[in-house]
Amino acid sequence: MIKISDMKIPVDYTDKDLYEITAKELRTDIKRIRKIELLRRSVDARKKNDVKFIASVKAEIDGDEKKILSRAKNKNASVYKPFSYEIGKCRELKNPPVIVGFGPAGLFAGLVLARAGANPVILERGEDVDSRTKTVESFWNSREFSPVSNVQFGEGGAGTFSDGKLNTGTKDIRSRMVLEEFVSHGAPEEILYNAKPHIGTDKLKITVKNIREEIISLGGKVYFSTKLTDIIIKNGSVTGAKAEQKGKELVFDTENLILAIGHSARDTFEMLLQKAVFMEQKPFSVGARIEHLQKNIDKAQYGAFAGKGRLGAADYKLSEHLENGRGVYTFCMCPGGQVVGAASEENTVVTNGMSEFARDKTNANAALLVGVNPGDFGSENPLAGVEYQRKLEKAAFRLGGENYNAPVQRVDDFLNNKKTSSLGEVTPSYLPGTELSNLREILPDYVALSMAEAIKRMDKKLHGFGNGDAVLTGVETRSSSPVRISRNSEFQSVNVSGLYPCGEGAGYAGGIVSAAVDGIKTALFICGN
Repeated sequence: MIKISDMKIPVDYTDKDLYEITAKELRTDIKRIRKIELLRRSVDARKKNDVKFIASVKAEIDGDEKKILSRAKNKNASVYKPFSYEIGKCRELKNPPVIVGFGPAGLFAGLVLARAGANPVILERGEDVDSRTKTVESFWNSREFSPVSNVQFGEGGAGTFSDGKLNTGTKDIRSRMVLEEFVSHGAPEEILYNAKPHIGTDKLKITVKNIREEIISLGGKVYFSTKLTDIIIKNGSVTGAKAEQKGKELVFDTENLILAIGHSARDTFEMLLQKAVFMEQKPFSVGARIEHLQKNIDKAQYGAFAGKGRLGAADYKLSEHLENGRGVYTFCMCPGGQVVGAASEENTVVTNGMSEFARDKTNANAALLVGVNPGDFGSENPLAGVEYQRKLEKAAFRLGGENYNAPVQRVDDFLNNKKTSSLGEVTPSYLPGTELSNLREILPDYVALSMAEAIKRMDKKLHGFGNGDAVLTGVETRSSSPVRISRNSEFQSVNVSGLYPCGEGAGYAGGIVSAAVDGIKTALFICGN
């Protein structure tokens, strides 16, 4: 098998094109190529008059591979080395490990522990993904809010109702394992080769359920609608956990408790603080969702190539470092998606972005965020960042009309600090609904002014980003955890042995893949692998 990198292919390529280009790069007869598979594909849109894909492939070829490589035109051709991983049998544990939370970190920690024969017990405060979907849609369509099962809580975590982006900055080799496991459990195969892979919320729900079914088939147990209420600690070590399921208390004996609780389990943070588990404040970001017409983003990124071939909906990633010291950036960009209500507490408004796999809706949206740090929180309490978030979310609820509508504002009005009285070409997609407002009434001045300056600068990088008819929907507060549950080199709490803070909620990940990788690493440590 031969790997060929840095191949330039047209946006409307066919399978025949791949064979012909590969044969040319290797200076070999196309008839000798038995099979080709894409390994990586990214868009090169630096020249708007020549948008193309840059690809890597692996090829099965008849003949001596060394001789073929010696005469290859492409100097990036080499022998292909397949990725592989193995999960060994777990060391003997006195009691099954308990995992709290069934988002990406808990999901993959559970999968690894189940395959290692450790029979994990998983506690998820929200519902299974099918029931959860009905509950969330009821909120979006009828404003029937559930504080126990929503966009933040339930099987799959917050990522279940998102774009399902799988690109990550982590270089850990286990990120490949995450992608391959997703595919083997029902995700589209293209996530294995796209430079910016995504599953989409519609496909992710299926994948999550299939992973859960494997965990159970291997001896794991999953308890839904079951909230952790207490951690039993003796002599500085975990000995058990207490949980509540529909008014009934459940007690689990365990010496290994993985906290994969996500960034919104505020009552759990409070319980940990009462138990004197060491936590500290952590910087995060706040702002709003910004929406444009997807066709305008496509044109800005791809020029005349917009909508052609296999390009699909265009995305973007922008950042600015301002003179006031604030960093402003776009986050969780959802091409062809929608903005949704993502509250986890009553009488609050929280926004998030979501796309299905097709990314075929009218609008593009992204979080436009400003970095905030402990100096902004007004207190040294470890949970001061939580209160900072909550204050903004309650203010957004009031500004939206106290019925879970989100306040929205045209970008032009935001820049000129005036309430929006009518909308332009962009219709906000937020569900349950929206209220024309002035977001500057609820955002701190340093956040609003930073956003305004960044919009102007970002427009110079991405034409149309500052379009006056673009819509801002507030507020976005859950970009990452506001706390870090400190741990040592053995993945354990610095002051409670056997307690494993894990994933995004503990402050050690930022996205689906990095959280899943953290879950894998934590599970492997517990097993002694």
